Amino acid sequence: MSLKLMYITNNPQVAKIAADAGVDRLFVDMEVLGKAERQGGMNTVQSHHDPDDIAVLRDAVGPGVEIMARTDPMNEGLADQIEASIRNGADVIMLPMWKTADDLRCLVDMVAGRALTMPLLETPDAVDHLDEALTVPGIDQLHIGLNDLHLGYHRRFMFELLADGTVERLCRRIGDAGIPYGFGGVGRPGSGTLRAECILGEHVRLGSSFVILSRSFCNTSLVTDYGEMEQIFRGGVKEIRRVERDCAAWKAEQFEENRQNVIESVKQIIGA
Repeated sequence: MSLKLMYITNNPQVAKIAADAGVDRLFVDMEVLGKAERQGGMNTVQSHHDPDDIAVLRDAVGPGVEIMARTDPMNEGLADQIEASIRNGADVIMLPMWKTADDLRCLVDMVAGRALTMPLLETPDAVDHLDEALTVPGIDQLHIGLNDLHLGYHRRFMFELLADGTVERLCRRIGDAGIPYGFGGVGRPGSGTLRAECILGEHVRLGSSFVILSRSFCNTSLVTDYGEMEQIFRGGVKEIRRVERDCAAWKAEQFEENRQNVIESVKQIIGA
């Protein structure tokens, strides 16, 4: 089964371009609470979207494309934020920075079956409580957030968690619970500090179902011409699908060779 490709935007024209190119899930990012403090000084995306953006995207792309809302972390206003997201047409609710199974029980209660739930596993506390969290009824999917998780573990580079086996161990635990999962983000094949092809090979090896298209896939702060965006999206998605097909035909030795390439590449990156 192909990876579901997810892309963050609240721009309806960009959303239509992405959806037409084969992006499966658009991603409205409303998370602001605590994010600047956690990621201060890092070159990370802080989107400041709101629930009204969901309705705008829904009108732009129609019913055939999923729209996910990443909310703020647990706070007194979360129920209202989830209500507004679902009312505006969100198909999936992503909760960031959760720490305990009780957080997920609250999430499930707030969503009440009206959308899918996809908690974002990105804190060491959540990892410590994962076994109990995986027993919470109503958790539909999980995504491993490498950016905040590597900060939580005081690592220098987010893909250290892929190289050292942390991601594999988490994937196996989630998969054993029968919950679909994904991890991190990826750029266009042929690009990336850690090559996108290597990352995609690990997604296939680990049975991942989801990946976020990173800002570098199509940085709309730099690329402002919609015709150029369309070319980037169509070409980039086509290349990702090609790499997926190639990896699906690999033998065990090729997956192991790619895993070792990831380990050696990460060592070089953090040592540079």
